[in-house]
Amino acid sequence: MKLGYNEIMITSMYFNDINDFINLEMGVKRFQGNMERFHFNPIPLNEYSRKLFPNIETFHIYNRSDEIFNDGKIFKYVIWYYVDYWEYLQEKEKGDVYKNIIYTNYDRKKYGNTIPPEVTILGYECFNGCSSLSSITMPMRIKELGPWCFSGCTSLKSINIPTTISKIGDECFSYCSSLTSISIDNLQFVSEERIFINGPVLNSIKTPLQLKQINGKNIEKKDINEFTIPPTITKLGNSCFNWCAPLKSINIHSTISELGNRCFEGCSSLTSITIPTTISELGNECFKDCYSLTSIDLPTSVMKLGDRCFKYCTLLTSITISTTVSTIGIECFYGCKALTNMEIKGLKFISEDRIFVGEEKLVSIDIGKLIKINGKEIKRWDVNKFVIPTTIKEIGDYCFSKSDKLKSISIPSSVSKLGMYCFSGCSSLTSVILPSSTISFGWRCFTECNKVLHEIKRIPIECFESDYELNEK
Repeated sequence: MKLGYNEIMITSMYFNDINDFINLEMGVKRFQGNMERFHFNPIPLNEYSRKLFPNIETFHIYNRSDEIFNDGKIFKYVIWYYVDYWEYLQEKEKGDVYKNIIYTNYDRKKYGNTIPPEVTILGYECFNGCSSLSSITMPMRIKELGPWCFSGCTSLKSINIPTTISKIGDECFSYCSSLTSISIDNLQFVSEERIFINGPVLNSIKTPLQLKQINGKNIEKKDINEFTIPPTITKLGNSCFNWCAPLKSINIHSTISELGNRCFEGCSSLTSITIPTTISELGNECFKDCYSLTSIDLPTSVMKLGDRCFKYCTLLTSITISTTVSTIGIECFYGCKALTNMEIKGLKFISEDRIFVGEEKLVSIDIGKLIKINGKEIKRWDVNKFVIPTTIKEIGDYCFSKSDKLKSISIPSSVSKLGMYCFSGCSSLTSVILPSSTISFGWRCFTECNKVLHEIKRIPIECFESDYELNEK
């Protein structure tokens, strides 16, 4: 099948970077002029990239920090970042379109318990402690319920959860002592621990203790191990199986592409799990506190391990990290007391306290109790002897953080980006050779370092922010 102008335009709508658009037109002659066909900006723009989209009529603002233009043919703005309801009311006369309007606890106290029709998200603790609330009508536009949203609504007797809701925060209905009936448009499964709902994102809520009926019928709580995830599910939402202590095993279909934050946290009976090749990311605290987990197979499709992903998996003995893994979160393997062996395909260096891995992006892992890497007993080296390979293009978040013995570092010209906090807390670091090719500096990447680094003019002052604030005080 030959892609035409319309097909390639639809495809390019999912590009994340202006360079992708430029490379498309430079690489395929018949797709030249693709950017000129857009009447809206599919990505945030700056002064340079704005010129490449000359026919924009509707300007999309994705983040609060985005540069905004009012030139050319632009007559309408679409705001995607989260906006509190009170802020929306102040701005709505301008005629702009707001996609994500949050009804906060402040809004609810000011404007009442009736959810306005424009609202799409009920925020953190929105109705928390609202003991007089006995019933609530949930508009079909609502797509998220924040953490502790209805917590402590002791008079709430029933609630309807529409299929539009794709995200439910932790403890959403905790301490709802009168909640005996729930109406759920897309019920999937009911266990002692959780009620699983909706799709294609599978969400769940902790089963209220007093709950007697779902959809007008007496509930039948089943063993969580009998639950078969439907093939229509494409994502396991945040906290989906959170603290399902009896869960021993689960089959994750190849239709699923993402495991949310805290997805299997606290599944203390889970001994092993197979991750399909469709998964590219494990969320923050995904398997935290899985005390019985002894092994896990990570396919080469996995590129990111979230913060505290395997924290306190005390029986995990070994794991394989492939070259495709480009992000390893902080405290990823913290408290994994039995983890004595790792298979690492992209090993670069072993210092006294961490392992450096990666092909194009350099990341690190706390060394913990490790004895062997790739079947060999590890030998630790002085971190100051580490020469960053010229294949590295980016220093990952927290990569050298709190490496207090690091005195000097030479960053090769191949590196264009330093991640957040990547050298934070390196108190002995007094010498940094920084190439002109490094143009992106992560948030507080040199905070809590030796103040002699302030003399390096190429490092923006924001990189030392906490030091700078202390000096100002």
